[in-house]
Amino acid sequence: MMCNASLITMFFLSGLNEAKNHQFTLFSLTLLCYCVIWLVNICLIVTIILDKSLHEPMYILLCTLCMNGLYGTVGFYPKFLWDLLSPVHVISYSGCLLQALVMYSFACSDLFILAVMAYDRYVAICRPLEYHAVMSKQSLIKFVCFSWLTPFCIIALNIFLTSRLKLCSSCIARLFCVNWIIVKLACYPAETTVNNIVAYMTIIIYVFHGVFIVWSYISLIKMCIHSIENRSKFMQTCVPHLLSLFIFLVAILFDVMSMRFGSKYLSQSLQNFVAIEFLIIPPIMNPLIYGFKLLLSRCK
Repeated sequence: MMCNASLITMFFLSGLNEAKNHQFTLFSLTLLCYCVIWLVNICLIVTIILDKSLHEPMYILLCTLCMNGLYGTVGFYPKFLWDLLSPVHVISYSGCLLQALVMYSFACSDLFILAVMAYDRYVAICRPLEYHAVMSKQSLIKFVCFSWLTPFCIIALNIFLTSRLKLCSSCIARLFCVNWIIVKLACYPAETTVNNIVAYMTIIIYVFHGVFIVWSYISLIKMCIHSIENRSKFMQTCVPHLLSLFIFLVAILFDVMSMRFGSKYLSQSLQNFVAIEFLIIPPIMNPLIYGFKLLLSRCK
């Protein structure tokens, strides 16, 4: 029987159905992970804010990356911790759309920020005489606003289009609300055409930023091959960026592969871990990688 989306007030999240016997263990591990994420990110953010010598574009962008990581985890961990203590795993219709908005805009902003960080390193090494003019305070503010507001508006448009669909089911086989799964619950597939078009446009934007990041680092590598000084700068400042980018892309790739092939080749438990890896590994590893780099710099 078909039902209007306005009649669906709750969604059922069935991702935890196979983990009922391990919920307390999962709760303890998840709470520990959430606390570690906040601890390491807050420590790095406070360090950058209090140390005036770190008030440079590279570290301000790093601070932005850490803040974005905290923003993304807030959209997932509190609700997930609650579900681990609850016998019924449900989320309100509006809460589901809000969670999808937060988590997707977090992932998209991460890529945008990494692209700006790549551009910052490109200008610093390949065009050092223009660096202070290109990465001025005003430019940096624009870059940061662009990295946050643009992804948010893009994802908000996707979520708005999803909210207009008439749904025939309220079951989501995930630990959290996934926009494309909600779209698949539509009663009339023909109504999802606009959603699909906007989704493809969003993917194109993702790919464009990915290509831009690759182009930036290829240019950097070419520049550094023939210069010992540039090679040293690259090793000191770009390797942490590349590690952060690699961690982010691997996490997103696992999530995409899980959505595409997970039900065929992965157990439900492994699907769950793969699906939330981008909310575990990058928010922990980014501040640890850069924190270790800062520590090495101070020791020198």
